[in-house]
Amino acid sequence: MLADQIAFVEEAPARPAVYGEVRSQMHPALRARLTEIGIDRLFSHQAAAFDAAAEGRDFVVVTGTNSGKTLCYNLPAVQKSLSEPAIRCLYLFPTKALAQDQMGKLSELTPGLGLKCSTYDGDTPKTQRSAIRRLAHVVLTNPDMLHVGILPGHEHWAKFLKSLRLIVVDEMHAYRGVFGSHIGNVLRRLLRLCEWHHSRPQIVGCSATIGNPRELFERLTGRTPVVIDEDGSPSGKRTFVFWNPPEIGEGQRLAANLATAEILTSLAENGLRTLAFSRARISAELVLRYARRAIESDGIVPPASIESYRAGYTPTERRQIEKALFSGKLLGLSATNAMELGVDVGALDAVVMNGYPGTASSFWQQAGRAGRGVKDGLAIFVAHDDPLEQFLIRNPRMILDARNESVNANPQNPQILGSHLVCAAHERPITPNELERFGKSALSIAEGLDRSGELQYRNGMFFYPSFDPPALKVNIRGSGGEEVRLMLDGQELGTMDRWRAMAYAHEGAIYLHRGATFEVLTLDLDRSEAQVAPVEATYFTAPIIQSVIDSKVSVDSDASISLDGINVTDIVAGFRKKALDGGTILSVEPLDLPPVTYDTVAVRFDLPELDLEKDVAAQLGSVHGLEHALMAIAPLLAGCDRADLGSAWYSVYADTMRPAVFVYDKTPGGVGLCESLFGSRLGWMRAASQLLSSCECTEGCPGCLMSTTCESNNESLDKQATLQLLRTLSS
Repeated sequence: MLADQIAFVEEAPARPAVYGEVRSQMHPALRARLTEIGIDRLFSHQAAAFDAAAEGRDFVVVTGTNSGKTLCYNLPAVQKSLSEPAIRCLYLFPTKALAQDQMGKLSELTPGLGLKCSTYDGDTPKTQRSAIRRLAHVVLTNPDMLHVGILPGHEHWAKFLKSLRLIVVDEMHAYRGVFGSHIGNVLRRLLRLCEWHHSRPQIVGCSATIGNPRELFERLTGRTPVVIDEDGSPSGKRTFVFWNPPEIGEGQRLAANLATAEILTSLAENGLRTLAFSRARISAELVLRYARRAIESDGIVPPASIESYRAGYTPTERRQIEKALFSGKLLGLSATNAMELGVDVGALDAVVMNGYPGTASSFWQQAGRAGRGVKDGLAIFVAHDDPLEQFLIRNPRMILDARNESVNANPQNPQILGSHLVCAAHERPITPNELERFGKSALSIAEGLDRSGELQYRNGMFFYPSFDPPALKVNIRGSGGEEVRLMLDGQELGTMDRWRAMAYAHEGAIYLHRGATFEVLTLDLDRSEAQVAPVEATYFTAPIIQSVIDSKVSVDSDASISLDGINVTDIVAGFRKKALDGGTILSVEPLDLPPVTYDTVAVRFDLPELDLEKDVAAQLGSVHGLEHALMAIAPLLAGCDRADLGSAWYSVYADTMRPAVFVYDKTPGGVGLCESLFGSRLGWMRAASQLLSSCECTEGCPGCLMSTTCESNNESLDKQATLQLLRTLSS
C-alpha cells in the first residue's frame, strides 16, 4: 500500500474487562461447571443478563462483536433447565451455520449436567426429529424452519410449546428490511400458539450495537424489553485504515475489486489470516480470481490457500470452507456478508472491506471479525469509485462515529402481514380479538383476504380453506419468489431467487463460482432453471434495470416534497459487458424479460417547470443530478443497503407536467425506509449538497455525482446546477 492511497488511519485503544457480580442465586451445578471451564467471573453485561433472566424479564443485550453475548442466554437456559427439568428453550439464529456453531459452544457448557441440546433444521435427519421434539431441553433452529416446519406442524410440538419458557433471538440486528418484517410476524405466530398452549415464554434478544434496540425488539416480538448495553468485555487494539485506490487515468480510479485482491494477497503472503468482505457475489468471486492470479505469479503461497464464500454455494461447500478457515489451512477468504455473522472461524488478523457494507452495523460487525478477544486487529476499508464511498473517504467520522445506527423493519407491511395471517389461520383459526397482536391493520387485511377467498370468515373466526400449508409459498428472505437453480451438466451449481436470476443469470450472463467462470446458455423461468457452461471469459456482466413510476396516493407532504404510495414496474432491459479491469464497458446487449410490478412507498420531489427561455440542458442536468445525489446519500441516512432503495427522474412527469424525482423503497409495500427519509428531508438534502460541494471536481465525477447503475450512462448531469437546486429546496 502506498502512503498517498491511505486517506485516514485511526487506532482504537485496547479496553480492559469490567466484571459484575450476579445478585440472583445460580444453580450449584452450573456454577461448578463454569469453574471447570475456567470462568470464575462474568463480564458486567453477562451478570446483568443473568439477573434479568432470573427476574423473568424480557431483555435485549446490545454489545460489540465477540463480547461474550452467547453466555447471556446460555447461562439462563441452563439455569432454567437445571431448576425445572421439564421446561424447554428455543434458540433462533439467522442461519443454519450459526446454529451449528452455537450448538458447539452450548455443548462445551453442558457436559455432565444431564441436558439434551439439538439443532433442528432442514439438515436434521427425519429419523431424529421426533426424538428431538420429545426430549431436547434446548432446540436450536432458524426462522425458516420455524416458519415452514415447526409452526405449520405445531401439533407435533404440543408438549414442547406447552413447556417453552425461553426464546432466544440471536443476531437481532440481522432482522432488518423484508427479512425482519417477516420475522416479526413469524414470532407473533409462535407466541400465539404458545398462548394457546398456556405458556408465556421469556424472550431474550442479542444484537450488535444499534441505535434502536428497544424499538426493534418491540417490532419483532410485540413486547418491551430491558436494554443491557454496557459492554464489559475486553478488546485488543484495533487499527482502522481508509484506503482509496489510486487514480489510473483522468477521472478514474483502480477498480476496488482489484485493490482489495492486492491487499488480500499481500496480507496473506505475509502470514496474516485475512477475511475480505464484498457486498456483491460477483465482487467476491472477482476478488478471488484476481488474488489467485497474483499468488500464482508471486509463488509465495499456494493459490488454494485463498478461497471464496457466499450464499448460493451448497451446504457441503460452505461447511468445508468454514472448517478450512478455522483450522488455519486458508490464509485468505473472499466472502460476502454471509460470513459477517458470528460463525467461529478462529482468530483472524485482518479484515478488508471491499466497499461500504451497506450499513454502519455491518461495518462494525465485519471490522470486529479481526483481532477477536484481546488480540490486536486490522480493519481496512477500500472505497469504490462512487459518490457514497468517496464521500465516506472524505468524511470517515461518519462511519467511525455511527455505532448507533437504527435498524428498520415493518411487520405491518400489508403484503407481508397478509401472507402471515393466512399462515396463522392454517395453523389455527383466528378470532378478530387475536388479530390485535398482529397490528392495527390486521383486521382490515383479514377481511380483505376473506373477500378474495384466501380466508373464510364463519362462526366468528377466520379459517384457511385448504389443507396444504401456505407457509411453503411465503419466502421470508425476500420477495424474489421461487429459487432458480443453475445447472451444469445436470448437477446443481448454485441457486438464485427469481429476480436475481433475471438480473444475473439471464442468457449471456457470466456466472462466477469459486474462481471458475461460466456462461449462462438459457434461463427457463417456467422451470426455474438456468443452464450454464464453462467458459474462459475476459469480461463479466452487469444488468441494466429500468423503472417506471406511477404515483397513486399522497400520504404526507411538505411544499414540493411528498410521501407517496406508488406503483413500480422494474424490467431488466439489458446488460453491460465489462472488462475484468472493473470499469471499461465493452458492449451493451438488450434483453427481453418479463417486468416485475409492485406497490411501495416513495419520497417524491416536484420541481419547478422548465424555463424554455433559460439553459434547458442545465435545468435537466440539475434534475438528473438531484436524483443521483439524493440516491447516493440516502442509504447512509436510512440505515439500509443501497439495493434496498430505487430511484427515477422525469423531465416532465405525466401527473404534473413538471420535472420530478422519486426515491422509493424497493420492497413491495415498503419497510419504513422512505418514511424515515421523508422525516429527515432537510438533513437529507443538506447531506446531498455536502456530498457534491466536498468534492474538488467542478463538473461531477464518479466520486460525487456519477453512478455505475445509471440507465443513461451518466449523461445530462450538471453538478453546479444540481448544487443550486439543492440549496433552493433546502432553504
